[in-house]
Amino acid sequence: MINAFDPSKVESLDDRDRATVAKRDRLLGPSYRLFYNEPFHPVRAQGVWLQDADGRRFLDAYNNVPSVGHCHPRVIEAVTRQMSILNTHTRYLSDGVLDFAERLLGLFPAALDRVMFTCTGSEANDLAIRVAKSATGGSGIIITRLAYHGVTETIAGLSPSLGSGVPPGRDVFAVDAPLDPQQGGDVAAGFALAVERALAEMRRQGVRPAALLIDTIFSSDGVFSDPPGFLAPAVKLFHEAGGLFIADEVQAGFGRTGDGFWGFQRHGLTPDIVTMGKPMGNGYPVAAMVSRRDLLDDFGRKSRYFNTFGGSNVAMAAATAVLDIIQDEGLVENAKATGGYIRDGLITMSERHPIIGAVRGAGLFIGVELLRGGSFDSPASQETAFVVNGLRARGILISASGPNANVLKIRPPLPFGIAEADLLLSTLDSVLQTVPVV
Repeated sequence: MINAFDPSKVESLDDRDRATVAKRDRLLGPSYRLFYNEPFHPVRAQGVWLQDADGRRFLDAYNNVPSVGHCHPRVIEAVTRQMSILNTHTRYLSDGVLDFAERLLGLFPAALDRVMFTCTGSEANDLAIRVAKSATGGSGIIITRLAYHGVTETIAGLSPSLGSGVPPGRDVFAVDAPLDPQQGGDVAAGFALAVERALAEMRRQGVRPAALLIDTIFSSDGVFSDPPGFLAPAVKLFHEAGGLFIADEVQAGFGRTGDGFWGFQRHGLTPDIVTMGKPMGNGYPVAAMVSRRDLLDDFGRKSRYFNTFGGSNVAMAAATAVLDIIQDEGLVENAKATGGYIRDGLITMSERHPIIGAVRGAGLFIGVELLRGGSFDSPASQETAFVVNGLRARGILISASGPNANVLKIRPPLPFGIAEADLLLSTLDSVLQTVPVV
C-alpha cells in the first residue's frame, strides 16, 4: 500500500492519536487505511490550508476533491441556501438540473450532447461501462496496469491499484502505462502497440471489445501527460476494433491540467463517454457521465436508470457554484501558470538533486519520479517514502504513485498560487538534502 501508516507502529504515536487509531480499529472496517508514517488529524480547513488537532497549519499540495479550495464560502452558501429550500430527485421537473446540464455540456465537444448524473466517480464509471457494453454488445475492457477508477464491484475489478486482494473483473485486459519520454522511443506508438496486443488477446479468447477506460492523466500509474496527443493512435485502434473510448476525468478534469477543462483535450480527442467525480462539487457528492445522444438513446431503450441524489437540487447548486468560481477566479489559467512554475522549479532542482529522474504532468497535476543513479530500472521507492513523510513533518502534504511507489504526486487545490509553490519547492529542496543513501 502506497504511503500507508503501518499499524504495527501505533505505539510510536502520542496518547491522543494512539487512542484515535484504536477507536478506528474498534469501529471501522479493517479495509480502511491511513496516510503517512504519522497519521494526519485535520480538524478544519480553508483554501489550500489544513489545520491539525494541535492547531498547526499544513499546506495542502495533494487533495483534488476540494477543487476550488477547502470550505469555499460560495459553495457553502449555495449548498446551504438550496438545502433550506428543496432537495429532491430527477423524477420531478427541475430547472436547476437542466440549467446546469446545459452549462456543463457547453464545455464539451458538440458531439457529446447528453449527461446523466450520479453521486460519485465510481458510479459514473460503472454507468459508463454499462452504456459501453450495451452499445457494443461486447464485454472486453482495457485498462492500465495500476489504474484506479472506483469501488463498485464492477469498477473495483477495473482498479488494480486496490491491490492483489481485489481480483480483476471478467474480460479485463491490463496494459502498461506509457513510457516516460526520457526512456526513448515513440510514446504514442508504444502505448498503441500495448493496446493492439491486448486486442489481439481478446480476439484469441473470443472476447468482443467494449471499452478502453483511461484516466487521462494516468494518476495511479505515475502521472503521464506528454507528449500531447500520444493517446490518439491507441484510441483509433480501439475504435477500429469496434469499442468505445471512456475518458475518466475524475482527477484530470475541471481545469486541473491547465490546457482546458478536460485532460482528453491535450490529446486532440473526442471521447465516446466522459466521466467526472466529486471535484465538480468541491467535495459535495455529485458526479456525472457525458456521452452522445445515439449511445444514450440506445441505452435508454434497453434500461431504466435512476439515482436518488444524482442531479438533486443541492448537488446542482454545489456544481453550479464550482463552475462559477473556476470562471470568476481564473482557476484554469492559474493551474497552467502555477503548475508551469512548479515544474520549472523542479527541473532546476533536479540539477542539484540527481535523484529527481523525471518531472511530468500538466497544470496542477505533477509527478516527480525519483530514481537511483538516474536509471528507470532503479526506482527510489524507499527514498520517495522518506520524502513524502519528510514533507508531512515540515507541514506540507503530498503523496506518491506508480507501480514502484517512487513518483511524488503533487495535486493541490486549484487556487494554489506562486507563494504556495515557492514554499513547496523550498521545503522539498530541504527534504531532498536529508535523504539517506540506500
